[in-house]
Amino acid sequence: VQLQASGGGLVQAGGSLRLSCAASGSGFSNGVVGWYRQAPGNQRELVAQITSGGSITYADSVKARFIVSRINAQATVYLFMNSLKPEDTAVYYCNLYRPGLPSAWGQGTQVTVSS
Repeated sequence: VQLQASGGGLVQAGGSLRLSCAASGSGFSNGVVGWYRQAPGNQRELVAQITSGGSITYADSVKARFIVSRINAQATVYLFMNSLKPEDTAVYYCNLYRPGLPSAWGQGTQVTVSS
């Protein structure tokens, strides 16, 4: 499976962006998809994840602002980011985890939030 992340860009504080993670290959619908981010000098952190059954987890820092959803038929996961803050600035990556198989990462998309 290969993942393609897109949708990043420059936005003012308070604005919104929608990130997309599109998968090619088989097995997407069986996996857990996570959105991670990494700011300069920081470790990569989990922002949100959604299981194959639709169970969702969010980092405390993005709860009530970000929404993750998946459309298995399109092999795509979205991250809707609202009320963006400068501290949300980072490179965002999507990841597909399936037990017993190598984890797959997308190439990352830059999100920059200006104050």
